[in-house]
Amino acid sequence: MELDSALSGIPKIFRKKILDTYLQIKERSKKAIFDSSFDAAGLSSGKFSEAVFRYIQNEVTGKYIPFGKNISNFPDECRKIITHQNGSIPESIKIIMPRALVFLYTLRGKRGIGHVGGDIDANHVDAATISRVTDWIVCELIRVNHNLPIEEAQEIINALSTREIPHIWRIGNIKRVLTPGLTYKKQTLFLLYDDQQQGVLSEDLFSWVEHSRFDIYKNKVLMPLHKERLIEYDRDSEIVYISPLGMTEVQNKILPAIERGHS
Repeated sequence: MELDSALSGIPKIFRKKILDTYLQIKERSKKAIFDSSFDAAGLSSGKFSEAVFRYIQNEVTGKYIPFGKNISNFPDECRKIITHQNGSIPESIKIIMPRALVFLYTLRGKRGIGHVGGDIDANHVDAATISRVTDWIVCELIRVNHNLPIEEAQEIINALSTREIPHIWRIGNIKRVLTPGLTYKKQTLFLLYDDQQQGVLSEDLFSWVEHSRFDIYKNKVLMPLHKERLIEYDRDSEIVYISPLGMTEVQNKILPAIERGHS
């Protein structure tokens, strides 16, 4: 089921803007990991919040602030929806979602996406948080409009929001790097780059690169990458994560080499 079809219960005037801004958030949040364009991700989250707000406002009150007209006090307008005496709207839409929108709007406007300085660099966390909160909102809109279980709604989101990496082929739970001649180390980094927001089991990586021996793969591939700080290899859980250095390696060296046709 495509995302537009999954949200077909939402009037087109709202649906198009929700979809456009949601897809912008997903793309810009991923891009921000590499080029620190956090302001762009934050700007999209503000527009997404306003689009979803207008849809909910229309559902609850029967009217909405027109697109193009400024919403003077976004938190207050959301509170009006929460306290409105319309009991026919699902609680997740009328009460929980407006609060999530206020959080997104505040994170973008007050926290300052792309903020500089301070003791802790929270830009990556902010971008990831925006991405996950908007995922939940869209999942809930799908679930309510299509009466789907949350798991099925999440499957739709997962299928449509997965970052498409060229030269990686997915077959069920298996992934293959389609570029011939890449070393096991480069294949491993490339596969982890495709799953950068969650770790991958070392056994899965071993299977995907089709190394001959698991013990040698761990000692000759994972451990050296770990020592170079390109990955974090947790030997207790056997979960492997790509590091910021590893992402930079893929972005600046492996991907350009693949595009040029060299390994």
